[in-house]
Amino acid sequence: MIKKILIANRGEIALRIIRACKELGIPTVAVYSTADSLSLHVRFADEAVCIGPANSQNSYLKQSQIISAAEVTNADAIHPGYGFLAENPDFAQMCEDNEILFIGPSPGVIKRMGDKAEARATMIKAGVPVTPGSEDVIHSIKDVEKVAEHIGYPVILKAVAGGGGRGMRIVRKPDQLQDAFLTAREEARTAFGNPALYMERLIEQARHIEVQIIGDNYGNIAYLGERECSIQRRHQKLIEESPSPAVDENLREKLGKIAVKAAKTVGYSSAGTVEFLMDKDRNIYFMEMNTRIQVEHTVTEMVTGFDLLKEQINLANEHHLPKWLKKFKLRGHAIECRINAEDPYKNFRPSPGKIDAFHAPGGPGTRMDTHVYAGYEIPSNYDSLLGKLITHGSDRAEAIARMERALEETIIEGVSTSIPFHQAILKDPSFRSGDLHIDFLSDFKFQ
Repeated sequence: MIKKILIANRGEIALRIIRACKELGIPTVAVYSTADSLSLHVRFADEAVCIGPANSQNSYLKQSQIISAAEVTNADAIHPGYGFLAENPDFAQMCEDNEILFIGPSPGVIKRMGDKAEARATMIKAGVPVTPGSEDVIHSIKDVEKVAEHIGYPVILKAVAGGGGRGMRIVRKPDQLQDAFLTAREEARTAFGNPALYMERLIEQARHIEVQIIGDNYGNIAYLGERECSIQRRHQKLIEESPSPAVDENLREKLGKIAVKAAKTVGYSSAGTVEFLMDKDRNIYFMEMNTRIQVEHTVTEMVTGFDLLKEQINLANEHHLPKWLKKFKLRGHAIECRINAEDPYKNFRPSPGKIDAFHAPGGPGTRMDTHVYAGYEIPSNYDSLLGKLITHGSDRAEAIARMERALEETIIEGVSTSIPFHQAILKDPSFRSGDLHIDFLSDFKFQ
């Protein structure tokens, strides 16, 4: 049995894990950089250890420091949250080598699915539908030209070790290919230390649909519906919802079965996500598997009534999946808006600084996951996420109405936020009708 969990993360996800642990009666250890000493996750954990300076390379990404903090505090498990070391197979292996339980899948699964080219090849072998593209890593411009000619333009180059849109380039004409290849390769090298790329045909105006999966250590895997994640800016999600307005019961079951098949192919356990693209004709293509809890896990929790963080910890504690999971029913509709410290009127320029006033909204079907408060100083060293606002309603229209009301109630003074941008999107007729795709914001006019 797990006796104490160290949270190898910061911000709202660290606080979310602490809350789950408190309800399970498990003591927690927060780690923090010098820039995060006044963050709420430090205040609410049972113990806290400073692991280094503000620079994440010397704190939250410093594997040896985190392992040392676990040893000093006698923590026998580590939850990585999302980002930072959550999908780092070397860190998962280091935990195992030091007899510390890593709350997530095995190092081998993380490594296999973290290499996007290998993940793609694995899914092809398993019979999971994938986007037409390269069968392996592309090493030269000649390889790129050959694959592009075979699958047809437009194409998209992607970093094998990628994420968050880095190391990614869209190419619509042959004469753009060489520059895109060289630029994407260098960006991948800088961002991930790995310049390797692969290529896929670009599915125009596709929907980004992802399926939440969860598996125990006994080979049982279930899916918990899908999430619509098509509202993105620069490949970063802004608004997510569940269920997708484009998915009916038959398609949901099809997606779920494909996701479970993909997970079983690699022997998956813990919480994770299988991501798909869906074209205008409702054809489904595997995109990637995220071997961690997602930022947007909240909307799934709202429509299932299932605490994903608590169950993820229980599964790491050798519990079996609850039997009712295979017969669950989605309840209503949920939407999440990611509230970032950015100025949408100035090309989303980051807006660090002190929060002078803060008020979280309330009322029926309203939830806000955040680590900030009045007087909190937002560090400039990390991503700009201030919190996640989630609303739930009996249907999509009610969830949208509650989100509009909740955004209006939210008070964050002293810094600029993305709230006005979210409010504008929610009023858009195409959004309200559910006519969504990943290029939605390229045509969206924000004043």
